[in-house]
Amino acid sequence: MSILTIAAWQAEGRLTDVEANTDSVRAAARWAKEMEADLLITPEMFLSGYNVPRADLEAQADVDHAGIVAGIAQEVGIGIVAGVPEFVDTPHPAGRGIYNTSVLVSDTGEVLMRHRKYQLFGDLDRGLFLPGEAPVTTAEFKGVTIGSMICFDVEFPESVRAARRAGVELLAVPTAQMTGYAPVNEHVIPARAWDNGLYLAYVNRVGTENDLTYIGQSSICSPYGERLAGLGAEAKEEMLFATIDTEIVAQARTENPYLEELRG
Repeated sequence: MSILTIAAWQAEGRLTDVEANTDSVRAAARWAKEMEADLLITPEMFLSGYNVPRADLEAQADVDHAGIVAGIAQEVGIGIVAGVPEFVDTPHPAGRGIYNTSVLVSDTGEVLMRHRKYQLFGDLDRGLFLPGEAPVTTAEFKGVTIGSMICFDVEFPESVRAARRAGVELLAVPTAQMTGYAPVNEHVIPARAWDNGLYLAYVNRVGTENDLTYIGQSSICSPYGERLAGLGAEAKEEMLFATIDTEIVAQARTENPYLEELRG
């Protein structure tokens, strides 16, 4: 069995200011490391901004966002799950191909996983991004099977069930949840953790970007659906910490065997 300490960083980014956002990630990584965390998780599309005009996002095409994250992880000596844009040769109807991606980087700077957002949210996402190929992507880090989804992905029970079937013990979800969708933060996230017997770290933005206001309310939930750490509606910048224990995952799945009881 393995134990992992994670830090979920609820934060306000600066739209299109990669340099300032990089400095913020580095500071957060140092903070998390000082608190003896093994893994830092950032919000969705943190380095670039999420609600970005397409031309402004395409202007970042030559920036190695994943490489920036890898450099910070290696420098500080901490694993990082970070939300970044990923530019590819595949064309998008509106221009260059871009994925909304979360990368998992080891504490030595190795990129272990890239998850591309599978469920694109409305015109905003569809106007910017290509859809990912899989509802969840997984990798092992320090003995824990980590899966990643991004924001809207986790709202579909079928997708989180796919993570459970893939053996995920910690589901890391960078998000950019805005006003009008608080029931997701308050009710859906604990339920998805409970009925799949996994830890779920839901890491939101705060502040505003153009016409979007982010609501915060980040949380880390246990396989029993309990909030091990969480923030309210005050929408401030903060770091949440929790311990991931794979023995607790195994225990919860034995006591609540939803997957084994599922017919069909």
